[in-house]
Amino acid sequence: MKELVLYLQELRAPFFTASTVPVILGASVAWYHSAQFHWGLFFLALAGGLLLHAGTNIINDFFDHRSGDDEANLDYVRPFTGGSRMIQKGLLTPKEVLWESIFAYAGAAAIGAVLIIHRGYPILILGAIGMLCGYSYTGPPLLLASRGVGELVVGVNFGILMSIGSYYVQTGRFALEPALAAGPVAFLILLVLFINQFQDVKADAQTGKRNLVVRLGTKNSSRLYLTIISLAYLWILVFVLFRLMSPFALLALLSVPIAVKATAVALAYYDRPKSLAPANAGTIMVHLSVGLLVSLAYVLEGIFN
Repeated sequence: MKELVLYLQELRAPFFTASTVPVILGASVAWYHSAQFHWGLFFLALAGGLLLHAGTNIINDFFDHRSGDDEANLDYVRPFTGGSRMIQKGLLTPKEVLWESIFAYAGAAAIGAVLIIHRGYPILILGAIGMLCGYSYTGPPLLLASRGVGELVVGVNFGILMSIGSYYVQTGRFALEPALAAGPVAFLILLVLFINQFQDVKADAQTGKRNLVVRLGTKNSSRLYLTIISLAYLWILVFVLFRLMSPFALLALLSVPIAVKATAVALAYYDRPKSLAPANAGTIMVHLSVGLLVSLAYVLEGIFN
């Protein structure tokens, strides 16, 4: 039982909102378009997305240990940055962590096989992209985080591709609207990862993990944070105006006060790791709020229209 608890802690489950939100969003858009909802397929897609996310979290812990990044990190703020710390605390061995990631990816592949039977080979393509990108965030040979493109890849995968995949699982076809609806979610999950790098910047720089925050510095990165969070809300306003998203998506503006507070903290405390924690938490809350409110928008659109 004690070992099971350790393995569950290694998963970093509180961050599973990153994979849950786009699956819910894609399924909500699908229900609006088709007036049908397949609960079994929804839960399979959700479980597959969660296992892919879990495998990515775990394998990144493994590679951040191998590079010395997590060991060099003295400014991390739990639970937002610095990995799970399970290896660093001696609670799990690197080998155990590696095997846990393999089991998580294998579970995702097994669920993917079931979905392929029901919906066809596009599921294989989407799943393979997700698994490759998740592994390659810190894994060789691509080392996406070190090349300064990891944030963008996370935004595309945990925003647009997951939403498209969830829509496809429900309907058996692709459409533009789930991608457009997921635009703000993509910006915001990118931002969750981005703000979490502020506390890790010294360790990342020392170990060659040259992500955007390392390349730009925390001061310039705080200004980029403001730009990206503004773009997320601007996206909603523009696409609602042009009737490419449900007008109920304006409900997402209810999260603006949280976004303003998180942005103020990021701009004021970009170089003070401990004081930056409210921005870490606030960014997660903005992502969750916007994603769920846009999902609700399509439910309401279906009800009223």
